[in-house]
Amino acid sequence: MPQITPNLWFDTQGQQAAEFYVSVFPNSKITNILRYGEAGPGPAGSVLTVDFVLDGQPYTAINGGPQFTFDEAISLLINCADQDEVDYYWDKLTDGGEEVQCGWLKDKYGLSWQVVPVGMADVLGDPDPARSERAVKAMFAMKKIDLAALRAAADGTDS
Repeated sequence: MPQITPNLWFDTQGQQAAEFYVSVFPNSKITNILRYGEAGPGPAGSVLTVDFVLDGQPYTAINGGPQFTFDEAISLLINCADQDEVDYYWDKLTDGGEEVQCGWLKDKYGLSWQVVPVGMADVLGDPDPARSERAVKAMFAMKKIDLAALRAAADGTDS
């Protein structure tokens, strides 16, 4: 199967966004910057696209203009190993951005992310319907996901 590269449309801040993302994620780098030439449509020398890699996953940022903006119809999911990782990515990506609900946030460029701990799906999908319902109810009350709090809610020991 060919490799799939998400292409993220920005107005003019694609390079700044790519630089921000590679500063947040380990093993990440900008691999190429393509600039507009005399043919345009952007000003000659300005950034057209930025290719970058976030921990092995390639992305392209395009400075396509203000015609399109991000919305919640697409988000990038970060499966975090533990609560410390959740806290790290949540803090970095909400800086200048916005906390939403149930582990969702928008970064300062308007891109939606889901920051979730490994193990969350097990708690939410517990085979005991009462445990699952308590965990799901707790999740809906959260912005940043707290796996320990979800487990306590599932156990009926949250207060």
